[in-house]
Amino acid sequence: MLKKKMFVGLLAVAFAIPVAAQQIVDVHSHIIVPEYMEMLKRHNAELEETFPLPRWSVERHLQFMDSMGIQTSVLTMPAPQPFYGDAEESARCVRAVNERAAQVKADFPGRFLFCASLPLPDVDAAIREAIYALDTLRADGIKLATNSRGQYLGDEELDLLMEVLDERHAVIVIHPHRPTPYPEKVVETTPLAMYEYPAETTRAVVNMIARNVLVRYPNLKVVVPHCGSFLPLALPRMRSIHPAMQAGGFMAPIDWEGNLLRLYYDLAGNPAPEVLRALLTITTPGHILYGSDYPYLADKVLRGNLDRLKATLAVEDFAPCGEMFLGGNARALFGIQEPFK
Repeated sequence: MLKKKMFVGLLAVAFAIPVAAQQIVDVHSHIIVPEYMEMLKRHNAELEETFPLPRWSVERHLQFMDSMGIQTSVLTMPAPQPFYGDAEESARCVRAVNERAAQVKADFPGRFLFCASLPLPDVDAAIREAIYALDTLRADGIKLATNSRGQYLGDEELDLLMEVLDERHAVIVIHPHRPTPYPEKVVETTPLAMYEYPAETTRAVVNMIARNVLVRYPNLKVVVPHCGSFLPLALPRMRSIHPAMQAGGFMAPIDWEGNLLRLYYDLAGNPAPEVLRALLTITTPGHILYGSDYPYLADKVLRGNLDRLKATLAVEDFAPCGEMFLGGNARALFGIQEPFK
């Protein structure tokens, strides 16, 4: 145990202070711990999301960050949601992930933040974990799955949880999970990450907007992954059709601007210039954040993605936004100190 503590201490010294070039903040990265993997193995769920989970270690993550010029990474638990009918088992697993993430943050100050996971679909257990994570572990936000075994964001049964998070002015990071139900035959030929993940994210956010969740709980700030998924296409259609749906009694009134004001968007997924332009039709430059999706792709692929993003941000249309997208907006959202010069 003593040797382990000494090793962690040496790593902390080596990695705690970023070099001058490290100014990027990565709001979309994952922590994958043994307790989580062991639970998936017990339930033969290692391929539940149709592809294997990558290996993760704090040492490799820090090496990746240093090679990319990343000052700080925000850690979240990946998919799938570790719930297989036993609420207590799920709560234990989620607690282990959250406590490990809190320890990594403490061991490497300034390098990591974390958004705590919750043992949904058990709402009572999720509220208990949210209070513990935010008040005791000092989590920097909450990670929510688009759906937890069919319980979608925006569903009425989550209102009490949203009230608790709203009281704490929580930042919520959304991550897509396998849709429930899902088109099994289609997914056999088109893995979830190819199409269903963007569709799933869009579905969950649309459900939140349709129920005015972000207006009713105005202290929440929600980060939508993967360049807003299909929202730049979906929102204009929704807004054009909504008056007829409302007039016919099929939908309630929607405060569009009030909901959209509280949405942020990460750039995980190698955004092309046309994707950025589409995203800016539904939000402002101050609500766009860099995300890598580490460790789901090889380091060299993620480095290539970042290089292309930097090249895009260097052109005249986007030049004023480069520092904001890569670090400034995330620092403002999470209250991160400015990097060392």
